[in-house]
Amino acid sequence: MALIVQKYGGTSVGNPERIKNVAQRVLATQQAGNQVVVVVSAMSGVTDSLIKLAKEVHAEPPEREMDVLLATGEQTTIALLAMALQGLGAKAASLTGAQAGIVTDGLHTKAKIANITPKRVHELLDSGHAVIIAGFQGETPEGHITTLGRGGSDLSAIAIAAAVKADVCQIYTDVDGVYTADPRIIPDAKKILEISYDEMLEMAALGSKVMQARSVEFAKKFNVVFEVRSSFNNNPGTIVKAETQKMEDVVIRGVAVDKKQAKVTIAGVPDKPGIAAKVFKTIADAHINIDVIVQNVSANGTTDISFTVGDTDAAKSVKVLQPVVKDIGAREVTATGEIAKLSVVGIGMRSHPGVAAKMFETLAGNSINIGMISTSEIKISVIIALADAEKAARAIHDAFGLAGK
Repeated sequence: MALIVQKYGGTSVGNPERIKNVAQRVLATQQAGNQVVVVVSAMSGVTDSLIKLAKEVHAEPPEREMDVLLATGEQTTIALLAMALQGLGAKAASLTGAQAGIVTDGLHTKAKIANITPKRVHELLDSGHAVIIAGFQGETPEGHITTLGRGGSDLSAIAIAAAVKADVCQIYTDVDGVYTADPRIIPDAKKILEISYDEMLEMAALGSKVMQARSVEFAKKFNVVFEVRSSFNNNPGTIVKAETQKMEDVVIRGVAVDKKQAKVTIAGVPDKPGIAAKVFKTIADAHINIDVIVQNVSANGTTDISFTVGDTDAAKSVKVLQPVVKDIGAREVTATGEIAKLSVVGIGMRSHPGVAAKMFETLAGNSINIGMISTSEIKISVIIALADAEKAARAIHDAFGLAGK
């Protein structure tokens, strides 16, 4: 008997008919002689509707109350799926994140999992139940409801799989697996059969919408092998695992585009020690993630510092930095949008030179200007105009021969 954790995203449970389809899939897995734990997201569109509702009653909703509100989305899904399974004659029980033993820190809307005590999950499994758990949420030691941030249901599933020592973790979504690029942008992108944790982590962090980056990081830390596959067919998906020798034969695994970027610039910064530390400590204290950083060459004793953040953090970045700008004697802080981050990813880059040259030559040949550059051992990212994002992605995808046959 295998213990299988399955996760279903918002589109997979987007309406009553799809919930019934998921119930049939879960029942079939159970009838094959397996124990099944199912982690679900809110039905597609529900979370956005709840956020809109909150903003209609408060311009800046308190984060604690937002967690209480948003957690109801997944709770609706677990109840409906449990009902659908019971309607098919199966034994099923729904659990909130807290009831499943998920304990988090106290950072509302972006909580981190501290530990999981799945005693209740095992008790229900041992009594023959399919256990349906609300993703995206947990509870602090003090009993406050928390949420794990956008895409947090992926993290819930990986963490539960690690905690219950699952034999298999399957992430069901609306696509067949991980592709060399977003098929909506590049129709001839091909499915990747196997990808390393590091490559998947980079692609998730760089704008691939298949998996949340934190969930991949968690999977790597606890060596949870998982498969990304479609809930609408039975096609094999993409296996995400520790890298193997043959993986390095592929120079570039994929191209990612993140259109939800903004650039924050602090102009006229005094060029002296300690200034950058003060700026970025302020950003860190505000729990804002930054990515690409560029500091211009000093001129007349001052310089400009620019960095990118998610577009939803742009206004917050400017707000928290205004007192710092005044304190350090800089001229101003501004934020601009209409930019995108384009990245190429592949562990084969470690042993194959010339990737950067080909990427920059391709962009130049398509008259696409580069604003900022960031690199790691297995990826190269550039900041370009949002209007050029899809054209650039297609050109890079073709240049590296990633198209399907």
